[in-house]
Amino acid sequence: MMLILALIYIAIAFGMLVALAAMILKIGSLLGECPAARQAARAAAVTIATGFCAIGAGGVALIGGALPLVQSEPAAGLMVALGLAALCLGLGFTHAVGTLRAVVKDAPAGTAA
Repeated sequence: MMLILALIYIAIAFGMLVALAAMILKIGSLLGECPAARQAARAAAVTIATGFCAIGAGGVALIGGALPLVQSEPAAGLMVALGLAALCLGLGFTHAVGTLRAVVKDAPAGTAA
């Protein structure tokens, strides 16, 4: 039973991670349509999404490592783990998008392609 819950957690948590990373890249490509900061936005989006994935995957793995500690109530433990992963990934996403906006705002005028 615990193995099934762990696989469910991994599928959902890493699915959230991939979806948020794709959103960062999409926001970066939309910001890249601005002629004043085109190159800065695209480069920053890739860099920020990569960092988000690395840190997010580590967080998802750490939270998943705590699943065996709640063997008495595995379904409740799964919900707590997924909620904590969603909270952490959401906070990381907010910070990543804020960093992307700051990079685009501070981009020098000479970066237009």
